[in-house]
Amino acid sequence: MRNAPHLVVSISGHGFGHVAQTAPILNALHRLMPQLRITVRSAVPFSHLRTRIHAPFTHLESYGDIGMVMSSALDVCVEESRAAYQKFHADWDARVHAEARLLRELEADFVFSNVGYLPLAGAQRAGIANAALCSLNWFDIYRHYCGDDGIAAQIQSCYANADAFLRTTPGMAMESLPGLIPVAPIAELGDNRRDELDRHLPLSKAEKLVLVSMGGIATRLPMERWPRIDGVRFLVQQSWLACPELGRRARHPDAVVIESLPMSYSDLLASSDALLCKPGYGSFVEAACSGVPVLYVGRADWPESAALVEWLQKHGPCREVSREQTEQGDLARELERLFTLPRTGPCTPTGATQVADWLAKRLGA
Repeated sequence: MRNAPHLVVSISGHGFGHVAQTAPILNALHRLMPQLRITVRSAVPFSHLRTRIHAPFTHLESYGDIGMVMSSALDVCVEESRAAYQKFHADWDARVHAEARLLRELEADFVFSNVGYLPLAGAQRAGIANAALCSLNWFDIYRHYCGDDGIAAQIQSCYANADAFLRTTPGMAMESLPGLIPVAPIAELGDNRRDELDRHLPLSKAEKLVLVSMGGIATRLPMERWPRIDGVRFLVQQSWLACPELGRRARHPDAVVIESLPMSYSDLLASSDALLCKPGYGSFVEAACSGVPVLYVGRADWPESAALVEWLQKHGPCREVSREQTEQGDLARELERLFTLPRTGPCTPTGATQVADWLAKRLGA
């Protein structure tokens, strides 16, 4: 099997959007190159990776980036993030040297990162072909919160010296990075299985299903405080119904536990009447490409948000809600307005095939 090329993939554990971008590419690449060996290095749990990546792969737990330290899906801890970066870069040269040695030991033919910069630096030190892909980069994110300093310069150098940076649509402008290659939207779409859901729950034809998802960073909305909305049911994570501060399980009569349903998250999204989420690549693109309207919680301080929101407004019905509205469940009027907005034809996510073709050529296919 050593004759088969080896792709080493780094996926950031900062939420699940990085997986949502990368998995469809690996699935498409496997169809083009079934003999390809794939190693996925990530802090994302294997159980989640397995639900998204259908190609065979070896998993190695790894932390190729800091991201930002978050207290919730919406709140950045700036000083804690600054301290984490200072520790990560304290002996940067030794860290890069160790990364290069590991990549040589893995006999990597290509390093593909979304969007950790240490794997890129290690590949560059080891003389291994490498590229980044993402809708954001940690240089611009770090600089936004922590300033333009020596750490920012080291991060920028890793991206600038990569063979390419494939910038997904939608995505940040990244004007300071050379070698940008724009790529089309990326999404792995599910099947609309609403008739099955209606029978399983059961639901009447008049009832609306709202999928609630704040991504992969632990965040819980206080559903026990939400009022009932006539004709609306909410799909929520099992963990949301645990409320330690109340000393009991939080109850809401219209909550349906996602994990109790016999279908994938992608199928649930495609089968829903609306998605309630924060601005995030996977949520926005998968909803728009599935034709599902979106209520999103404003997140003005996150540098990626503006590009994501601008794109979503062009490609699907959406409305912004405040954080206070989501915490109080004050959503009835906004949902009513959302359901009356005109529908546009869903966009087609061709980016995964585009990037898979690009990688296949570089891997010798």
